[in-house]
Amino acid sequence: MKKLLSLFVMFGFLLVVSCEGPVETITSDDGTYMPSPKKGDYPTISGGEIYYSTSHYYSGEVIPTGYNDFGYNFNSHLFKGSYVNVYLGGLGFPPYTGNDEEYLADNPNAANHWSWQYRASTISMKWNDAWLANSDRNEDGKLDRYYGHNSYVGSGAVEIYKVSGLDADGKKYNYMCKIIAVPTAATLTDGIWYDADNNEIGENIWGQFAITQVVYTNNYPWADSEVEFHTKPGLGKYK
Repeated sequence: MKKLLSLFVMFGFLLVVSCEGPVETITSDDGTYMPSPKKGDYPTISGGEIYYSTSHYYSGEVIPTGYNDFGYNFNSHLFKGSYVNVYLGGLGFPPYTGNDEEYLADNPNAANHWSWQYRASTISMKWNDAWLANSDRNEDGKLDRYYGHNSYVGSGAVEIYKVSGLDADGKKYNYMCKIIAVPTAATLTDGIWYDADNNEIGENIWGQFAITQVVYTNNYPWADSEVEFHTKPGLGKYK
């Protein structure tokens, strides 16, 4: 399950994604605080002024305002598609369309990435501006992350994702997870984050985030090996 959690989870790859690896190709800010400039004074996706990184399959192309072929809509902070497509673009591979034989004939190394085993699973994700923005306010050529903060801590960043697929017996499973950036005054004890009033926030992930909600069906393959969290923080509660 930890592998699944790693998905934008974070956009772990630099355009977006993940700490272990979220998303595609753009990367985070340098962490320097900057006051927010006026809208129109910085590059945005809607303005057609931001491009995919050189490591991306669409290297040098303008990031569109709608969905790309992988399933990302960076302008609207959304993703929907094959689990493996969360990562393939940032690795320089074309989008997976469902035919294993044809895809691997042209891209055999794609099967070496851990997410390949989840290619039949569908994932939908949504995140807020602090997690990954659709603009480049500090004009470093990358989509902003936690703009105005030195790290994700205290930024109010949130990501929610849902995965559905089939287990080993062909039964459908569903999994939902919410991850938030912890507040500035949060403390970490035995793998659990607590707020300033000692209320439990959630399980630690990536050092700056907490898993605040997990919901899955009984068919979920990792249901017997992971702790299930249902804590209170809502979207944007902690800053």
